Formats: sequence, C-alpha cells, structure tokens
Amino acid sequence: MNMRIGGLASGMDIDSIVKNLMKAERMPLDKLKQKKQTLEWQRDDYRSMNTSLLDFRTELTQMKLTTKYRARSVTSSNEALATATASSAASRGSYTISNVTQLATAAYRVSGKVTGDSGPKIDASKSLDSQTTNFASNISWKQGSVESKTLTGNGGTSGLNLDLEKSGVKILTDSISSMSVKVNGVAYEVVAELDTDPKVSKNQVKIDETGNLEFGTTIKEGAIVKVDYVTDKKVEETTLDADATTFQLSKTNINIKSDVNNDGVVDENDIQFKLEIGGISYSVDTNGNIINSENDNEVLGTFDNEKGTIHFNNKQTSGTTIKVTYTQNYTDFSVTSQTSKGEVKENFLIQSSETLNQVINRVNASNAGVSMLYDSASDKISLMRKETGNFGGTSEDDMTVSGSLGSSLLLNDDDITNNGAKKQKGTNAEFTINGLTTSRSSNTFDMNGVTITLKKEGPGETATLAINNDSNTVFDNIKAFVDKYNELIDKINKKVSEERYRSYTPLTDDQREQLSDKQQEQWEEKAKSGLLRRDSILTGALSSMRQDFYSPVSNNQTDPLYRQLASIGITTTANYLEGGKLEINEAKLKEAINNNPEAVEALFRSGGDSSVESEKGIIHRLYESVNGTMDKLKARAGNAFSTNEQFTIGKSLKSVDDQIDHFEDRLKQIEDRYWRQFTAMEKAIQRANSQSSYLMQQFSGGN
Repeated sequence: MNMRIGGLASGMDIDSIVKNLMKAERMPLDKLKQKKQTLEWQRDDYRSMNTSLLDFRTELTQMKLTTKYRARSVTSSNEALATATASSAASRGSYTISNVTQLATAAYRVSGKVTGDSGPKIDASKSLDSQTTNFASNISWKQGSVESKTLTGNGGTSGLNLDLEKSGVKILTDSISSMSVKVNGVAYEVVAELDTDPKVSKNQVKIDETGNLEFGTTIKEGAIVKVDYVTDKKVEETTLDADATTFQLSKTNINIKSDVNNDGVVDENDIQFKLEIGGISYSVDTNGNIINSENDNEVLGTFDNEKGTIHFNNKQTSGTTIKVTYTQNYTDFSVTSQTSKGEVKENFLIQSSETLNQVINRVNASNAGVSMLYDSASDKISLMRKETGNFGGTSEDDMTVSGSLGSSLLLNDDDITNNGAKKQKGTNAEFTINGLTTSRSSNTFDMNGVTITLKKEGPGETATLAINNDSNTVFDNIKAFVDKYNELIDKINKKVSEERYRSYTPLTDDQREQLSDKQQEQWEEKAKSGLLRRDSILTGALSSMRQDFYSPVSNNQTDPLYRQLASIGITTTANYLEGGKLEINEAKLKEAINNNPEAVEALFRSGGDSSVESEKGIIHRLYESVNGTMDKLKARAGNAFSTNEQFTIGKSLKSVDDQIDHFEDRLKQIEDRYWRQFTAMEKAIQRANSQSSYLMQQFSGGN
C-alpha cells in the first residue's frame, strides 16, 4: 500500500482536491446506479401488475364453477314443521312434507342418584379413590398399574412387544377384555386367544403375559399402534444425576398396604410399596414414614401419597440408584354404541387418582360417539349418543355400558332400572314426503341436493317446500365479477397512461444528502412515474380482454338470444377515458337470470373444452388471456422466486451490476493514481524545500 501525503509540504488540501476530482470520475458510475434503480422499479411495477392479474385469475377460477350461476332459494309453507336449504345441484321444484309421526332422537341413559344415602354428595373434582364408599354402589377396585405405550407397525401380524422384561412386570391377563389397542385410531378387540374364524380374528389382537402382541391381520408398516394395558405392578428405577432431597413417582394415590392374600389380615406379606436404596429395602408405615423395619424402623423420610412424592431426611447423593415398586387401584369402564358406521366400542382403564370430571372428559373426547355429563344438582349422570336414530334394529338397546365403574355409576344394564335410572333407544324420524312414507335416522337429511330439516311432530300438518332460482345471489356473483374486472383495468390503465418525468432520475447518494425525507419522497414519486407507460404487454392485455368480452359466444349450449354480454345488460361505459370499463343494466340482467338462467350460465362458462375461440365462454377466454399476459410479464420481470438469469430485466440488472463492479475497480485505480501523483509532488516540494534551506544555511555561514 502506498503512503499518502496530504499537503504537508505544499500546504494544499490534497484530500479535498482528490475527492473533487473523483466526483467527476464517478459520474458514469452514478449513471449506472440510476439505471439499476430504474430497472428495479420497473421490475417491481411489472410484478405488481402480475399480482393484480393473479387476483383476477382467482376470481375467474371461481366463475368457472356452476355454483356461481345456479344458486337456489327455498321457501316453506309451514316453517314450524319443516324447513330446507338447497345447493346448486338441486333442481327447481317442490316437496310436500306431511304426517311427521315421529322425530329422530338419540339413545340415552340416565343414572339414579350416584351418591349413597349415608355419604356426602360426590365431588366430581376429587379423586375417585377418596370417595369410594360415597357412591350408591361402591367402586370395585382392582390392583395393578395402568400403562399406555405407542408402538409402530412392522408390516406383519406379530413382533410388537410392550418391553416389560426390563422392569420385571407382567400383564394382568384377567383384565385383558378391558384393555384397549388402536391402530391408526381404529379399535381392535383385545383377547387372550385369537378366534379361529379369520373373519372375526381380523379385528382382534392377542396380548400375552409377557406383553407380546399378535394381530389377526397384517398391520401396515409405520402404523401407529396405541396400547392401554395393565401390569401386576409398577417399577420405577433411576440413578440420580445430581444430589436430591426428593424423588417424584409417576403416579399418585398408590397402595401402601392391602390384603393381597385375601386372608382377612393386612400384614408384612401384604406390603405393596417397596423402596430400595443401596441394597436396603424400605416401606411406608400408616403415618407416611419411610422406614427400614429390619433396622429398628429407621426413618429414611416421608411419603406424600396424594402427590406421589418421596421426601428424604438426608440428601441422596449423585449416582445413587433408587428403585420403587408399588401398585395402584384401578377399575374399568366400557361404552358400546351402534352408529351409522357400525358398532363402536371404547374401553377405558380408570386409575384411582382420576376424578369423575377426568373420566367424563376422556369419554367425551373418545370415538365412542357419546356425550357424558354429571349434574350435581340432581346427582345423576347422563350418557347420550351424539347421533340420532335407531341403528340397533329391533334389539332392546343400541347403546350399552359395562365395566366396574359403569356399575358404580348406575349405568350398566344390571343397574339401569334401579334407583330411578332410565334408558331410551334412539328413534328414526318417520314422515311422508310427496306421498311416500319413509324414515330417516336424522331430522336433517339430504334429498337431491335439498337439505330438509324436520322441526316437530305433526301427524295432521303439511309443509310445502318450494325450490326456486335465487336470482339475487346469481346477480350479486356476476356483479362482483364485473367489479373485479373494472378494478383490474383501472389499475392497468392508470399504469400505462402515467406521465413520464424524464428529468426526474433516481437520486444519487450526494443528492439525497441535500434533500429532506419529504423532498426525497416527492422526487422519487415522479422518478418512478411512467415506467410502464404505453407498455406493449399491458396494452395488449387490455385489448385482448376487451375482445374476449365483445366477441359473441356460439356453441350448442348457448341461446341465440344470449350470445353477447349486451344481450344480458352488460355494456361498456360511454366514457372512453375509463378505458373500457363495464356497466350493468340491473333490470335487464335480472330479467335474463330469471327468464333463462341456463343461457346466462352458458354465455359465461360453456365451451371450456373447445379449441375454437368463438365457442368458448367469456370466462374461459379471459382465463387464457390473463394466463398468457402473466406468462409474458413473468418472462419480462420474473417473480419473487426467480433468479436474475431467468427473466429479461434480471439479465439487464446482472449486466449493470457487472459494469458497476468493473467501474468501481477502475475508480479505485484512478484514485490511487491521483494520490501517487500528489504524493510525488509533495515529495518533490519537500526536497526542494530541503535544498533551499540548505543553501540558505550555506549563504548565512559565508557571511
């Protein structure tokens, strides 16, 4: 790098001189940058126009649909008995609904009073375990551990395992029937042995004591297999990675002691909770203390059963292995419902720590197709199928409840008639339509594009449903389309007729420094103006779209009286300055829609498959014209995902960028040359000054 000397010898402001010299040298560079900015503005203008065309093309896509021209309205002579709505597929006509002898209803069950006579009323927000004896029919608990695991299908019938060996637990096979296995959300019957009939076994899955699953049919590879099951106990083992004074179990409300042997006595052999640390075993006494009975009941800490938390009296150090073995009370609940899709059965394994509210939420969120609630005021539970109708045929019931918890809630078949409980099958709606006696599983049903809703029973009443053209909706659809078109050509016309202010070029950096923000904004507004003035692509698009509108449509679907827009009341405005905007004669258009809606539709959307231009409906012509224009604009200006090499302006921008890079390199060389020249001058002046000083000294010495 050359050393620069800035006027120390000459006294000149070399730095300013070089800057002023470089200003003149940079003028061509400023021109290039202005050209680049102009190209970028022009590119953005083109893309803005393309966005407007895309928006209009979306409207054209909608106008290709029959729903835009075939709107239907329905009137009922007796809305208290029946009402209806109609889709565009509905034919004009009428239906007579009479003799509605029965409405469709949903199957339901209502329990008797859930709370027993002696106990306090059930609290749905508290654990079931804490209220076991408060139920009118005490909850029958089983002991084990409710677990859930998600597996991935392997493309076979076997090979999936719950991986129980590591923890030393096993499946409680006596609870197999209450377990749940779902493959991609579809429930399978869990059995101890697969049925010999392949038609039956294909919906079954066998689970053995070790946790192996065997399906009656191949499970697709990658399928999500969700298994809810019960093991004989729960084992939690971990090695602390940091010092700890507490240890949190994954469950709460667990069993401390119970009569496991059913000998009527709870003793040391019935301990259900065991904590092992460093080879020493601990249990929990009736006060919640964790003790070592073999060492004078040494107290290790305390156990909060409600929260499932072990508190140590002394800190357990990092690296300590803690193992806890325990069981928890659980019960089961099942709902079987006959639905429009066939029989659906959902099994629920309920842990003692769960609340009635949690049980209700699980049932309502399941695929059982029922809605469950507990009313604390009446102290009763309601279970109603979400679908109306009788899907169980002549059977006594089409919704059944089973399981220990179902019995405790007085919802099982054995208990449904006790203590004021009741049940009701679902019923079908029975009525006569146009003289035909029929039935439906729902009070709302579809018939040839008409959705009819029965409102009440009325054996002696009649309702006539008249389906007519909804001319107002069709008119609004066409008007919205015309408005969208006018909006588009207004934008294009303004852009191609913008004034071009050639004296207003893009601002250079030096010019920006001399103007305020407001002045810069005003200047750029004029500099951007008219960049697409009289643009051939856009003016060509306007001409093409006008031609699409004006040319007659002639095919085997059009009516000779309705082959041009003018025939249905749509014409060009009288003001030529508006560039071909359309206006609507509302009375004439509504008359055409009312008198011959098919002809109006054909004028717009018929002939889409024809290769003959005159046979194509207006919408299809416009769609092709807009598509062609968008392709041309994309070739000219690209889009947000295009690289500069993919469109014309982009290539010009790349060329300008290359010129700017080369010119900046050249300017750097010129600036270096100026500095070398001025530095050489400074050094020469400095040498001359030194020689002059030397001579002066010599002359002075001679005197």
